[in-house]
Amino acid sequence: MPHGEPWTIKHILDWTSGYLERKGDEHPRLSAEWLLANVTGLSRVELYVNYDKPLEADELAAMHAAIERRAAGEPLQYVTGEMPFRHIVLKCGRGVLIPRPETEVLVDAALEGVDAALARRGGRGADGEKDEPAGDPVRVLEVGTGTGCIALSIASERPGTHVVATDLSERAVELASRNREALGLEDAVDIVQTDLAEGVDPDPMGSFSVLVSNPPYIPTAVLREEVPAEVADYEPELALDGGDDGLDVFRRLLDLAPRALVPGGMLAVELFEGSLEDAAALARAQGGWSSVEVREDLTHRPRVLVAIREE
Repeated sequence: MPHGEPWTIKHILDWTSGYLERKGDEHPRLSAEWLLANVTGLSRVELYVNYDKPLEADELAAMHAAIERRAAGEPLQYVTGEMPFRHIVLKCGRGVLIPRPETEVLVDAALEGVDAALARRGGRGADGEKDEPAGDPVRVLEVGTGTGCIALSIASERPGTHVVATDLSERAVELASRNREALGLEDAVDIVQTDLAEGVDPDPMGSFSVLVSNPPYIPTAVLREEVPAEVADYEPELALDGGDDGLDVFRRLLDLAPRALVPGGMLAVELFEGSLEDAAALARAQGGWSSVEVREDLTHRPRVLVAIREE
């Protein structure tokens, strides 16, 4: 950064915005605000009511380093080390998929499944027995937790729910565990390092009201040819590559669902927009589902498959 006039908050916001715009940042002003808020400890609103405040030498040095990382294409969330998701703030780090706003639609669907399970409390199933004893928590199984954004959102927004979250990546499990501890949700969320649900305690299998997942779902050719470098070069391929048609992991989830879910339980999976109709056809061909539907994300693109088990 050039020397000269004092580096006030306004000056550095304006300079950073212009610099990142020249480097190809699609949202340079937003990036500048996030970076400076992270360095100073101020909120984005507080930046604008402290326009004339000069930065300390250590803040200026940290900002310079952050700007260069962002200018090189590193995702903003990795540079700042955190991001907001729904009602919580999550730590982020290299090697773990960054949560996307569209995944909030997946959480909405999973919460519907939790609420439906709560509504069934006290009701009777077709065999005359209670579907779920009133004293038991509603159980949710999440496969591929990453930062923990889905599991931790569900647990924080529906107190009393118990979530078992899995991930194959050791780095993801460590990060999700840190986020769980920061939010004080150790009693509500179990995190297991395993492939799919192989390492999950077999005792609760068949008692989950919701099976939710944001698995690797980008078709390999799309990942190689169309995904922006900011994603392909920095985020883990393990969490992105869904195989030739993007449905490699989905097929395994479909096999898992009948063993994991209670009657009337929900399967909710985020998928590549071009794969959803094929995924719905696979679910309908499997049978055992009372409904299978595709839901749109916030930009009105097909994003989430929601299927309900027969009672």
